[in-house]
Amino acid sequence: MDRRTLLRATVAGAGGLVLPFTAWSTAYAAPAQSAASPYGPLQAADANGIQLPAGFTSQVIARSGQVVPGTSYVWHSAPDGGAVIPNGSGWIYVSNAETSATSGGGASMISFNSSGQITGASRILSGTNNNCAGGKTPWNTWLSCEEISLGRVWETYPLGGAAVARPAMGRFKHEAAAADPVRKVIYLTEDETDGRFYRFVPTTWGDLSAGTLQVLVAGTATSGTFTWATVPDPDGSPTVTRRQVSGAKVFNGGEGCHYANDTVWFTTKGDNRVWQVNLANNTYELAYDDNLVNPGPAPLTGVDNVTGSTFGDLYVAEDGGNMEICMITPDDKISVFLRINGQSSSEITGPAFTPAGDRLYFSSQRGTTGSSSGGITYCVTGPFRT
Repeated sequence: MDRRTLLRATVAGAGGLVLPFTAWSTAYAAPAQSAASPYGPLQAADANGIQLPAGFTSQVIARSGQVVPGTSYVWHSAPDGGAVIPNGSGWIYVSNAETSATSGGGASMISFNSSGQITGASRILSGTNNNCAGGKTPWNTWLSCEEISLGRVWETYPLGGAAVARPAMGRFKHEAAAADPVRKVIYLTEDETDGRFYRFVPTTWGDLSAGTLQVLVAGTATSGTFTWATVPDPDGSPTVTRRQVSGAKVFNGGEGCHYANDTVWFTTKGDNRVWQVNLANNTYELAYDDNLVNPGPAPLTGVDNVTGSTFGDLYVAEDGGNMEICMITPDDKISVFLRINGQSSSEITGPAFTPAGDRLYFSSQRGTTGSSSGGITYCVTGPFRT
């Protein structure tokens, strides 16, 4: 039996029901299947080489190695994970630099007024290595994660304040983070072929300087129940963090992570999957698997960063694939939202919506050049479902 057939049989055995995300907390559901986009088909590429549905437009916000328009700040190379943070009069887009400390590793920010016009740009983290993804906190800081062995989580302060390392959140090849204000924890992905899925339980919510690191414990199936177990030695030495707890579930290359409504989703690039963890009843399952799309071909490959809209749609960016951002709707349908042409040696990173949900920021990490110095950061506006 090939992998595609085996996986379909496994999911069918788990129930095979097609339910909206809101119902997935109480039953196993079939992974998302291809469907027409709720926004309609992609139009011809615009002047920026981006194909969008009718009614949507794109704008270049910044380019690596060039001054951000209207400021004196030079945008960093290899823009990666990002988020939007409100600042009272408008918002801030934060972006990681997936480069070494000597090449400008860290994170930067661009501020906007309420009309979406740039009002400033600056550095918020310097001297760190391979800051890949991360996550926004409810107290409006940005967790910038180092994707290196014994990597750290750095809490940065776009609204003012010096960045601080948070070693209690574990030392491993960090990828993304997602805050859960209900359970008062931070979920963390790990970019290893035998990576784990973690949560950090702060001693005091809002203060990440101390707390307990836990890892998800479950079987080898693609769905089932899980528990959390405490990691004895979060600093990952002498035993690496992911191998300290027997029975911790293995995930093949953890990437993006997003929390909403008692659910956390995360992606694994090694098997092109989107996982869904139902926190209300401690179960997990597949929200998407490229081998379970029938009929194929699967629209989404190279799964990477993920974010959610105010409507409840998930937007998953591709690292490779054919440079698309795909969307998974609450009724378990997947379609292509946009495609970037002429940048096949790049990847799409850092998707994030403004608080109103009418603007989507993201980057092409290597742009048209295929080099980290060729990154481009974009904004798409249009009639998003809110």
